[in-house]
Amino acid sequence: MTLVTKLRTHTCGELRLQDAGKQVELCGWVQRSRDLGGMTFIDLRDRFGITQLAFNTETHKQQSEQTRQLGREYVIRIAGKVAERSNKNSKIPTGDIEIVVETLEILNPALTPPFTIEDQTDGGDELRMKYRYLDIRRTPVREALELRHRMATEVRKYLDSQQFLEIETPVLIKSTPEGARDFVVPSRMNPGEFYALPQSPQTFKQLLMVAGIDRYFQIVKCFRDEDLRADRQPEFTQIDCEMCFVQRTDILHMFEGMVRHLFKAVKNVDLPELPHMSYADAMKFYGCDKPDTRFGMKFFELKELVSGKGFPVFDKAEFVAGICAKGCGEYTRKQLDELTEFVKRPQIGATGLVYLRCQSDGTLKSSVDKFFPAEELKKWAEFFAALPGDLILILAGEKNKTRKALSELRLEMGSRLNLRDPAKFACLWVLDFPLLEWNEDAQRWFAMHHPFTSANPEDLQLLGTDPGSVRANAYDMVINGVEVGGGSIRIHDKTAQSQLFSKLGFTEEEAHEQFGFLLNAFEYGAPPHGGVAFGFDRLCSLFGGADSIRDFIAFPKNNTGRDVMINAPSKISEGQLKELFIKTEGIPKST
Repeated sequence: MTLVTKLRTHTCGELRLQDAGKQVELCGWVQRSRDLGGMTFIDLRDRFGITQLAFNTETHKQQSEQTRQLGREYVIRIAGKVAERSNKNSKIPTGDIEIVVETLEILNPALTPPFTIEDQTDGGDELRMKYRYLDIRRTPVREALELRHRMATEVRKYLDSQQFLEIETPVLIKSTPEGARDFVVPSRMNPGEFYALPQSPQTFKQLLMVAGIDRYFQIVKCFRDEDLRADRQPEFTQIDCEMCFVQRTDILHMFEGMVRHLFKAVKNVDLPELPHMSYADAMKFYGCDKPDTRFGMKFFELKELVSGKGFPVFDKAEFVAGICAKGCGEYTRKQLDELTEFVKRPQIGATGLVYLRCQSDGTLKSSVDKFFPAEELKKWAEFFAALPGDLILILAGEKNKTRKALSELRLEMGSRLNLRDPAKFACLWVLDFPLLEWNEDAQRWFAMHHPFTSANPEDLQLLGTDPGSVRANAYDMVINGVEVGGGSIRIHDKTAQSQLFSKLGFTEEEAHEQFGFLLNAFEYGAPPHGGVAFGFDRLCSLFGGADSIRDFIAFPKNNTGRDVMINAPSKISEGQLKELFIKTEGIPKST
C-alpha cells in the first residue's frame, strides 16, 4: 500500500527495479552521507526502510551543494527519478535502485544524536532511555513495536471470532489486597481519600460475568508497586479475559487456541497440543512452578541413597537432590569451582556443591571420594542413569531453599550447554497449585493466586481441617520457563467466598469493607465463571527472542521505576499539595 500524502508519493522501503523511470517524492531522515567528489550518496530512512539518493555534481550542482549542509538525522524531502543502481546492495529490499535527485528541501535540521541510530548502537541503556524518541528510530526497537502491534491485532482477531466483547474497566478504583503494593492517587474532591490504580481488573471482570456479558476481554494497563527486573515494569499490559458457564477444561481449550493462533499467525509455528503438569510434579522435577522444558535435566532426589554414610552434609540435610548434565564429565576443576561459586551467590543461596564426574574412560571422580567408596559412587551413577562423559551435580539442605537453588543451577547448565534456544518453544499448562500458603511472619494463610480462586472440588472437605493441602482450581501457561499467563475458576457463591475470606483472616466487617460490592453482586444470580490473564509484554519479548520486555514497550521505566526521558516521578507544587490536603514533612531528601 502506497502511503501517498501531499509531501511524498512513496515510502523509503517501497520502490523496486520495476519502478525505474518513475518520478517520485520521498521524505525521511538522513541515515548517512558519502561524498565521492563527482557524486554524493545519501541513505534516506523512514519507518518502512532505506532508499539511496544520488546527487550528480555536474547535472544538479545546486542540490549537490545543499547536501554539504546535511547532518545525520536531518529531515528532508526530495523529488527525483528512480534509476537502476550500478552497485546493487542485496542487504536491503530497495538495493537494486536509487533516486537521482532533482530537488532537495530541508524540512528540519537536527543536532548530532547522542548515540548512533544504528542496529548496533554505541548508546548505553540509560542514555537510550533518556532519548527514547531517538532509540525508537533504530530498526530493532521499531521492529519490536511492530511485533507488539501485530500480536495485539491477532489477539483481538481471535477473541472476536470467539464472541468475546472488548470492554474497558476503570483505572481509578479502590485499594484492595492483591499481593503487591498499590499505586495510590489522592482525590481532591474527597479529601483524605485515595483511589488506587488497578493491579488487575479482577473484580470488574467478575462483575461483568454477573452482568451477563458471557465473554469479556481487554488489553489493559495494570499497575504494581514492586521491585523491578528485566521482565517486570511498574505499569504493564495484560490480555485480560473471562468466560461464564465454563469449567477448567473450557478455559484451557480456549486460550491454548489463542496461543496457537498467535504462534501460527505471527511466527508461522504449529504448536503441538500443550502438555499438562501438576504443580507438585513441577516442584519435584524442576524445583519451580514455571519449568523450562526445552531441555530435560530433571531432579533426582537421593536422600535415602546417600544418608548414613558418615558425610554430615547429607546426613543432616532435610533434602538432597541432583541433576545429570550430559557430556560434562570432563569439566575441569576451574569449571567446577565456577559452578560452586554460582550456587553460593546470595541470590541462589546454596552453601556448597557436590559433584560426580563420570569420566569418558569409565572411572568415577567425586568431591566426596573420602566419604563414598567407588561402589557407592557407582550406585549414584546408576541412579541418575549417567553414562561415561556425564556430570552429576548435587545440592543438599532445607527442601524449598535447595529446590530453588538446584532449579537455578539447572537453568545455568542449560544456558552453558546452549539448550535454551530462544527460537525453540516449549509450552505447557501447570495445574493444581496450592490454594493457600502459610506466612510465618504474619501467622496466617494467604491466597497463593488471589482470594477469588475456587478450590479444586475434590479438596473442598479439607478446607476446614487441612487448608495447606487444598489445591486451587487454577492454571498457569508457561513458555520457555516464563509464566506468560495464569487464571482460575472463580468462586461465584457468596457463602463460599465469605468462608475463604474468613480463612484468610478477614473479619466479616473487613470483607464487606473491601469486597462488599462483589459479595452483594453474587446474591443476584452469579453464573459459574473463570478466566485468565496473559502478560502481554512477556509474550511479545518471547516472540521477539529477547529476555527483557523493555524494547517491546514504547516508553519504559528503568530499574528504579523512573522515566528518565520525562523525569518522572517528580515533585508537584505546594499549591497542588495544598489542594490535595497532603503534607510532605519528614520525607527524606532524594540523593
